[in-house]
Amino acid sequence: IIRNVPAAVMATRPDVPDLLHHLVEIVARDPTLEDFFQAALPSAAHTLSAEFLAVAHGLKGVWRLLGQYGKSEKLPTEFLADVLDSDQTLVDGRWGAAPLGPDLPGQLLIGVAGEFDRAKLEYAASSIGSCIQIVRELYDAKRRGQRLSAMLDMTVRWNQTSETGELLQTMAETSTQLLGAERATIFLLDQGGGDLIGRPALGVAGGELRIPRDTGVVGQVIRTGLPQRVDEGIATEQAQIDRAVDRKLGFETRSLLCVPMNNAAGQIIGAFELINKRSGTFSESDQEALAELAAHAAVAIENTQHIEKLKTAQRHVADEAADKVRLIGQSPAMVNLKNSIERIAKSELAVLVLGENGTGKEVVAQLIHYLSPRRDNVLVAVNCAAITETLLESELFGHEKGAFTDAHAARPGKFELANGGTLFLDEIGDMSLSGQAKLLRVLEEKIVVRVGGSQPITTDVRVVAATNQNLGERVREKKFREDLFFRLNVVTLELPPLRDRGSDVIELAEHFLQDFCAKARRPTPTFTAAARKRLIGHSWPGNVRELRNMMERLAYLFSGDRVDADDLSFVMSPGQSPDAIPMDLPLSDATRHFQAEYIRRHIKRSGGNMTDAAGRLGMHRSNLYRKMKQLGMDEDDSGAAPADGDD
Repeated sequence: IIRNVPAAVMATRPDVPDLLHHLVEIVARDPTLEDFFQAALPSAAHTLSAEFLAVAHGLKGVWRLLGQYGKSEKLPTEFLADVLDSDQTLVDGRWGAAPLGPDLPGQLLIGVAGEFDRAKLEYAASSIGSCIQIVRELYDAKRRGQRLSAMLDMTVRWNQTSETGELLQTMAETSTQLLGAERATIFLLDQGGGDLIGRPALGVAGGELRIPRDTGVVGQVIRTGLPQRVDEGIATEQAQIDRAVDRKLGFETRSLLCVPMNNAAGQIIGAFELINKRSGTFSESDQEALAELAAHAAVAIENTQHIEKLKTAQRHVADEAADKVRLIGQSPAMVNLKNSIERIAKSELAVLVLGENGTGKEVVAQLIHYLSPRRDNVLVAVNCAAITETLLESELFGHEKGAFTDAHAARPGKFELANGGTLFLDEIGDMSLSGQAKLLRVLEEKIVVRVGGSQPITTDVRVVAATNQNLGERVREKKFREDLFFRLNVVTLELPPLRDRGSDVIELAEHFLQDFCAKARRPTPTFTAAARKRLIGHSWPGNVRELRNMMERLAYLFSGDRVDADDLSFVMSPGQSPDAIPMDLPLSDATRHFQAEYIRRHIKRSGGNMTDAAGRLGMHRSNLYRKMKQLGMDEDDSGAAPADGDD
């Protein structure tokens, strides 16, 4: 700074070096520009014997004082314009003005004094101008460092947000704090129409503002792809502001800065707008900072929108899967089961599902998952009985590359894969005691460590376990850990066997038959009364799985349009008795059932000849008719045809 002042001036005006040294001392304290003006202008005024001294900025005919000492008088704007035009130090009566230098266009040191020394005023202006540049450079460098650090923190937070609405709110809050604005709005192009959607919009229902894409400054930025600034007090620029939006928001826009937002392909997706600088006007530095923010914001918005699309697709897939999972039946046991599932599904409680093989334990686990808040995440099923003890730990907890002979690559376990979702452990009663101990540790700590690894991995998994065994009995036999039993047995759901579900059998049979016939592209046959009776009377040792398989065979192997009782015998599984006595009958009814079926089979084997059938049964034909009457059978029911000589 001192070198900028000629030696002749230093020699003839000893007060100038004193001022310069004082200015240097002020700059060395790393002040803000406002602090610099407060400290420097009184010293400069004293040196120049000025009553009033200020740094003024003239922009488009509007003069603004950046800093001042003393009481201001009405500025002689024509005189100041002459100084700018001539780019020279001028004195007009008591007023004097000098340019601050070529690097500060439009800025003057102006003052009022009894008599100005033009040379001293010129060198004071040059010195103050040099100091202003240094202060601004230091301030800009420091502020840029702070901004970069703040931007780094902001972009990290932005990219951790998965909802667009929340992201835009966060962007607005952080940008107003960083750049000292009153409000911020991010405008995005509505792909379905011609509007711009601005959020957040305070004072508007839903916090969303819709405006035509050619409206105001934002519309101009979208159209041209160029940033725009509107300064307070400049009428030509103020005219660009859409005051209808102000009225709608109940707000007054005084100054504005708006920059375009471009995606990775360079296409404009919207605009980032700041309103009303809290101190002064938006600067070139503010514009550069907002442009950087807009670039990061565009990436974060695209990422968030992509995540939202994935979540929507995932939710759609989950909805489709959930629609296919139903518990069919209206028996009292099934109604109670459905009510219990609805109550516990929304909780995080561990569930133990009990029931015979084929009763639908996995369907219950799926229903619990799809009715829970975890429905949009994955459901992972593990059959514990199908995994050898040596592979159990690797299957459940994963392994690292080289952990054992066949571990050619690292692989996550079922707990990792089910993170955020539900893990269904089927046939839990068949798990080894050592496997039970490892499972209990993970359930208690919610942390897994892969085989061959040391890094703990946190898991958030809801466990639904199932078994067809009596775990209480296995605990007493020391074949199942008591602590694991109590850990899993928070809520117990017991599935009734199909033989105890009454008319649910018919509803299930019709559901499965209709489904398989649709796949086979054939009309769905109906059941006769005799077929329904046989379906309900069958003991169903394989439960719902057995019924489902029977209906699948019926759909593909039976070609008629009415299914009779004998047609069911045709599709029975090999070795399966179609005439098994239901286990829920009293002894007397079971005896009657057996006798009727036994007589019916002998009549059928005799080709309907009642005399031959009676002989096979060791009784006279008339006694056979009498017995059939006692059992409630008639000739049509037996399928008999009168033989030669029969009455």
